Amino acid sequence: MSRTITGHTSLTCLLGSPTAHSLSPIMHNEAFERLGLDYAYLAFDVNESELKTAIEGLRAMKVRGFNLTMPNKNLMCKLCDRLSPVAQITGAVNTVVNDNGIFTGYTTDGVGYMQAAREEGCNIIGEKITVLGAGGAAAAIIAQAAFDGVSEISVFNGKSSSYERMEEIISKLRRQTSCRLNLHTYNSTEILRREISESTLLVNTTPVGMAPNTDASIITDPSMFHKDLTVSDIIYNPKETKFLCIAKEAGCQTFNGLYMLLYQGAEAFRLWTGHEMPVDVIKEKYFK
Repeated sequence: MSRTITGHTSLTCLLGSPTAHSLSPIMHNEAFERLGLDYAYLAFDVNESELKTAIEGLRAMKVRGFNLTMPNKNLMCKLCDRLSPVAQITGAVNTVVNDNGIFTGYTTDGVGYMQAAREEGCNIIGEKITVLGAGGAAAAIIAQAAFDGVSEISVFNGKSSSYERMEEIISKLRRQTSCRLNLHTYNSTEILRREISESTLLVNTTPVGMAPNTDASIITDPSMFHKDLTVSDIIYNPKETKFLCIAKEAGCQTFNGLYMLLYQGAEAFRLWTGHEMPVDVIKEKYFK
């Protein structure tokens, strides 16, 4: 198959720094081609100091939409005309849709994670989960899970600016959802053990264990896990972190962040085009 770029081709793109490693251009352009859609997706290295100028240019060029990656997700939230409920609560945007000059910001990371969990056979609606970390990815997952109907979420993080930001996010979610949310530090191993013991799912959203520091794990004691627990890591390089290895040895089902990446992209694709991304084809070709 081959496509021709024409004067009618709609542009979508990624803004971040760095972007050269991203799978997004491959994934989206393959999907456009498979569905015969006249779109193209490019990646641009744009940092925070350049973002506002870039956005003005994209608006003038009437692009259909774009993705944001680090370090631009938080600043983009302030540059949008409208925000989805989850983006409004988390204060971060990773997908923008342009409707006649109106930029609406979404965060699709949480949608991607929830779909990945479902695909792994992990039904967490009405259940309790524990989240390690309180950064941007954690916020997206926690907010989406709360809106989708997870009954209780326990969050663990060290005292930091992200901890304080998570306190604000949890306060908003308590007002807007029926989910019970609790924020803890790592100071008490017994509290962490108790919360995990009551959970259906445990997810690491921190960079601990990411390449090249693959010998690190945020939990090193296998007795913290139980056999009915599903354990996930949003890291996908390496494909199996030490954290996941320890959990697997303890008898847990595990999954990494690769399908979260796929499904957050699929949600952005749907928002831009109104079509479902052919995820089975993309998965088989690029995510094995």
